[in-house]
Amino acid sequence: MEHNISLITTLAAGFGIALILGFLAERIRMPALVGYLLAGIIIGPGTPGFVADVHLASQLSEIGVMLLMFGVGLHFSLDDLMAVKRIAVPGAVVQMGLATALGMGIAWWWGWSWGSGLIFGLSLSCASTVVLLKALEARGVLDSMNGRIAVGWLVVEDLATVLVLVLLPPLAGILGGSVAAPAAGDTPLWLAIGKTLLQVSAFIALMLVVGRRLLPWLLWQVSRTGSRELFTLAVVATAIGIAYGAAQLFSVSFALGAFFAGMVMRESEFSHRAAEESLPLRDAFSVLFFVSVGMLFKPAILMQQPVHVLGVVAIIILGKSLAALAIVLAFRYPLNTALTVSASLAQIGEFSFILAGLGLALGLLPAEGISLVLAGALISIALNPLLFAAVEPLRRWILRRSALARGLEARGDPYAELPMSTGRQYLQGQVVLVGYGRVGRRIASELAARGIPYVVAEQNRELVEQLRKQGVPAVSGDAAEPAVLIQAHIAEAAMLVIATPDPLNVRQMAETARTLNPAIEIVLRTHSEDELVMLRKAALGTVFFGEEELARGMSGHVLARFAPQAGGHD
Repeated sequence: MEHNISLITTLAAGFGIALILGFLAERIRMPALVGYLLAGIIIGPGTPGFVADVHLASQLSEIGVMLLMFGVGLHFSLDDLMAVKRIAVPGAVVQMGLATALGMGIAWWWGWSWGSGLIFGLSLSCASTVVLLKALEARGVLDSMNGRIAVGWLVVEDLATVLVLVLLPPLAGILGGSVAAPAAGDTPLWLAIGKTLLQVSAFIALMLVVGRRLLPWLLWQVSRTGSRELFTLAVVATAIGIAYGAAQLFSVSFALGAFFAGMVMRESEFSHRAAEESLPLRDAFSVLFFVSVGMLFKPAILMQQPVHVLGVVAIIILGKSLAALAIVLAFRYPLNTALTVSASLAQIGEFSFILAGLGLALGLLPAEGISLVLAGALISIALNPLLFAAVEPLRRWILRRSALARGLEARGDPYAELPMSTGRQYLQGQVVLVGYGRVGRRIASELAARGIPYVVAEQNRELVEQLRKQGVPAVSGDAAEPAVLIQAHIAEAAMLVIATPDPLNVRQMAETARTLNPAIEIVLRTHSEDELVMLRKAALGTVFFGEEELARGMSGHVLARFAPQAGGHD
């Protein structure tokens, strides 16, 4: 019995080999994404043996792009971005510009056209949000200040890349593409770009005006049925349907349509459930996206053009990292923050593949270019965990060996010490509050309501500036550094409250505070049971465990409600 089962064969081979290689990658402490890309290489036309259907894989990868961008939109928070906008926006723009210039320079050296060099440079300039989030989560620093800066930086890069994806088709002709964009034709360039921007603006306006009202209403109606599969279907149908409709009606890319679908759905009270219900499907098709990208890679390029591959890897790991390091230090952030952001950007991923794929489709990027981008992605993603692991040892080594680094770390920052006009009540017997995030704000509010003096130590200089304008004593810097706690007058403080979730520095903060003030009372927080055991064994202070305190609060409320009734039966 003869059947055309190329779809089933492609799915079975792609998922099966991706599972094996992804598992092996995780076991050797590499991102599973490396295994997915290798799976695509194995079943692609660039290697001998079984070859999957490339055209089917390409369509499946489009669905992967839609769901991937939908997930990015669901997690996109304008508030989180605005909290770090002063460093993330200029930093991302300058770093992308420098990386693009390096890519164009090396492409020009190879004899490519300037249009090919531009696409190639842009592909090397944008790091992978997926890889970054997994790296930060693995180290428990996603909610730390360093983590928020790195994520905000990559969100700006994502938004800039989305804009590039919108403008690239109408600009393909002038950039030297061999495939003319439908919108261009014989139309003047300015008119083609204007038409594209008008269509995008119309789509965005429709989503913000109609979509943000219609989509939450739709999810509410579906959720009332109580059917989990209907809710999941509504989420997936919305993501793919809006992406397809945006492409057909507004000539907007699938990626942009899906991103705005997720961003608008975030406005709904069901956004967390939507993210949770769609996660398995998003993960599955994201795997297919990376597998299909791997199928485009030609391993022979590693042997044929090793110097080109090394040049690409040097731009990604050295060029981007050094640019980010200089930018962050120029904004007077600590060396630890600069090194963390540098490690975060020393890789490329999904947006690089999307950009390179579009460049290839428009005839702007040669086949060699996408193979070089893929080689750079594979090598940089594989090395990224090692770079993150080297951040703290490298920081200590630099500070020990370099007088310049010590000078930069200790330079005069106007927010690194309390003003001379700070009242005596904030310098003796006060509470030193480390971290002014969601938890820190609530603690500060309770202290202020009871008239208890406190000093905030916070890495975000913008927050420190705002606090001082409100009359709140605050110092900028990493409280793991003794100098920061000294500036907060920890030696005369009554209590240290560590509200930051950064597990790498909490113990160091507590030990430093105990050294400077042996009698100080210390209060810490944690979300990890392993860390809870470690901190309590170290006897550094009173440790609050998130789930434990939540359970106590809820059970206390329940007991308070039923206690009178229980007493009435005696």
